[in-house]
Amino acid sequence: MASQHAPSLLSRAVKGFVLWLYRGRGWKLEGQAPSSGRCVILGAPHTSNWDFVFFIGATHAFGLEPRFMGKLSLFRWPLRRFMFDMGGVPVDRSAKGNYAEAMVAAFAANEKFALVIAPEGTRSKVPKWRSGFYHIALGAGVPIVCAWVDNQAMRGGLGLEIMPSGDFAADMAKIGAYYREVMPGHPKWTAFDAMGVA
Repeated sequence: MASQHAPSLLSRAVKGFVLWLYRGRGWKLEGQAPSSGRCVILGAPHTSNWDFVFFIGATHAFGLEPRFMGKLSLFRWPLRRFMFDMGGVPVDRSAKGNYAEAMVAAFAANEKFALVIAPEGTRSKVPKWRSGFYHIALGAGVPIVCAWVDNQAMRGGLGLEIMPSGDFAADMAKIGAYYREVMPGHPKWTAFDAMGVA
């Protein structure tokens, strides 16, 4: 649950600074806002800390209030209010319950909920993408929106929007084809291939 209070001065200052960085970098934003305010935004490839700045700026430009998952320990004093203000959703990774189910419940409790997920989970090279984003979108009955950023070309945006059908391989093949179209030959797509759906 997000904070019911107005964002703190610190939160407003941090967001303002991030938006200033975004505008100063001069990215070219492409695409359009999702058709629904309830969606899973898939951010790939994750290669730089600048990705965070881009996605904050891009979602702001599209009129979205991005949400993200954070470990439960970050939502304690003195960071609790700040984390909620910035769009954080606490996830207890030590609990026996499934975090995907917790996110599905969060979608059900909110009329607007744009959850940003980096399927690689890290900037480092990984053997394959994590599939949690798909199960969350499928369980919540919301579309997956493909977001991307090319920090070398200073381009990025929101593109393909796909409602998960339950046929994981077929849906992921469409997602993979889209990413290869906007960023052909990117080396990080090998992690996508490892899912067996290339």
